[in-house]
Amino acid sequence: MSSQTNKLSIIASTAPEAQSALEELVRLYGNVPTAEADVIVALGGDGFMLQTLHDTIHTGKSVYGMNCGSVGFLMNDFRAERLRERVAESVENEFHPLKMTTENEDGSTSAALAINEVYLFRQSYQAAKLRVEIDGHVRLEELICDGLMIATPAGSTAYNLSAHGPILPLEAPLLAMTPVSAFRPRRWRGALLPNHVCVDIHILEPEKRPVNAVADNTEVKSVLKVRVAQSTEITARILSDPNHSWSDRILAEQFNN
Repeated sequence: MSSQTNKLSIIASTAPEAQSALEELVRLYGNVPTAEADVIVALGGDGFMLQTLHDTIHTGKSVYGMNCGSVGFLMNDFRAERLRERVAESVENEFHPLKMTTENEDGSTSAALAINEVYLFRQSYQAAKLRVEIDGHVRLEELICDGLMIATPAGSTAYNLSAHGPILPLEAPLLAMTPVSAFRPRRWRGALLPNHVCVDIHILEPEKRPVNAVADNTEVKSVLKVRVAQSTEITARILSDPNHSWSDRILAEQFNN
């Protein structure tokens, strides 16, 4: 960040390690309510960082995370010393979440934001059968699979990577569309999409092959249609140490065994 940050709101997950770190940092630097803070310091793992971003995304505040969990891809290393200086010297990464809008079997509609990915998956033993449209053009008339996700660059190293999807540099204007256990077309391995497209996914045979949809941690059951588009009016902001940037992490992840 370009200026010294004075007001920090320090929050933590319920994990014992995070709670211990919270006590130490509050003793050293004090604490202010989130509404009064310049920056939110989140202590925990990637799951807690996602929760924090969802809770604060409409405030315009930046989040500086420190890893007190297991993976911590979204987090900086935990160190108690020089916290204010580290926050002031950090690099801000801005990105827009995906907006998932669903039409549901019971006639209702719903909407949710996804920082990592939107994921559709079969609800029963029957494989899902989907039709995929991009900007109004049918690109897959029938996709039979266990699931289908659309991941942001920020989420490309999460479930998308586990499903053998591509890792996207944070600055890439792309989305990764990745199937899970595609049966037909058997050789289809997914696609890279411009991040400005609108994706409509229609559930075929929903009575026989019910499908649920998830935007990060918000799940909607028995959907009939899912629309996914970038929410350009909403911005999430994550701070990273300059010697441990997201771009560096994503590059390193591609060479890990």
